[in-house]
Amino acid sequence: MNIQLEKMKQKQECERRKRIAEEKHKEWVQKKRGEERRERERKLSKEMAEKATKELEKMELQEKAEVKYKEWLKKKRAEEAEKKKKEKEKEKEREAELQEKKARSEKIFKEWLHNARNKPRPVLNGYGFPRGKSTGLYFCYRYVVT
Repeated sequence: MNIQLEKMKQKQECERRKRIAEEKHKEWVQKKRGEERRERERKLSKEMAEKATKELEKMELQEKAEVKYKEWLKKKRAEEAEKKKKEKEKEKEREAELQEKKARSEKIFKEWLHNARNKPRPVLNGYGFPRGKSTGLYFCYRYVVT
């Protein structure tokens, strides 16, 4: 009976150790899973933070690019406006020069017309030159027939 009691105690002790080992194993597995989950969460939060940082940098870069583009566009429009203004000024100068030239031409024409009226007329039926042209006379070794 003593032997049976001892075997029973050993068996109970073995089962108790087995339960304790299983409980410790379960605790260890739970702890390990918790650590893995925390590690995954940490990695995920780190990735999300990096992603947010990259997105923020991208947005800042885009804003800078947009500001630079707006400045460039403003400068380009100012240059175009200045160019159009200069072209208009040149066109006005050309028109003014044209008007001045036209006025000068008209003035010179009127003076010529006024002076032409006062000039003596050529003799129409001069000797050998009816109506101012040569009519078959030898003149400077040429014979001109009209």
